[in-house]
Amino acid sequence: MSHATNPADGTRIRFTTAGPEGAPVVLLVHGSALSSAVWRAFGYVKALGGDFRLVMPDLRGHGRSDTPHDEDAYAMDAIVGDLLAVLDAAGADRVHYVGYSFGARAGLALAVAAPERLASLTLLGGSARPQQGSMDAMFFPGTVDVLEREGMDGFIRAWEERRRTPVDPATRSAFLKNDAQALAAYFRRSDREPGIDDEMLAGIDVPVLAVVGSDDRLRVEDTRALSRTVPGARLAILRGVDHAETVSAALPAVETFLSARAGRKPTDTR
Repeated sequence: MSHATNPADGTRIRFTTAGPEGAPVVLLVHGSALSSAVWRAFGYVKALGGDFRLVMPDLRGHGRSDTPHDEDAYAMDAIVGDLLAVLDAAGADRVHYVGYSFGARAGLALAVAAPERLASLTLLGGSARPQQGSMDAMFFPGTVDVLEREGMDGFIRAWEERRRTPVDPATRSAFLKNDAQALAAYFRRSDREPGIDDEMLAGIDVPVLAVVGSDDRLRVEDTRALSRTVPGARLAILRGVDHAETVSAALPAVETFLSARAGRKPTDTR
């Protein structure tokens, strides 16, 4: 476990690494209420760690990174600053970026702010549109109120009631490690995100893979729009997959895309 410090506000971001030194670097960025642990839990470290150097941060407010309770600490500029600080601390000048959900959104912001740091961009269940109401739509109405009143246990109970199915063990474990008050502040600030306009998206000049589940009612149309707006973007739709399942189901497509970008054959991890 290593750490980077955002010079703008002193927030410390924890990150882990895996894979051989000197290999092409992949920055893996998780989604809301998760942590970097999901990349190992869902097989990314095993599948990619033989051919790539993996850098896996915990976003601020998540995992073992600092957990400010101020809403404005979670502005997208701060998140981008965190990611750049991680790249600098890891000695990675240019990386292949893989982001899930909010991690995908942060990747788009990074591609606009510092395109020279990216070799490719993979978006899993991502969106560039304004995010007002997205957290309640993704989880359940009153998400933030439940977090503040009942903590992570209450949040998971309410989400399972809405889903009508249990949360998978890896996701549950990641969620329960969160600071509920920090996550509430993060959700409130995320709800105010204005989005990235089409002109900026059209200026992205790296290879892009956009992956979404066909049953991801929140993101499937957003991802289709992204793939039409970002020049040369590839679109992969995973049949019968919803938003929560996308990160695990996308792995074969991610592995193929990254291996092609790096001139490698996918490692057989069966």
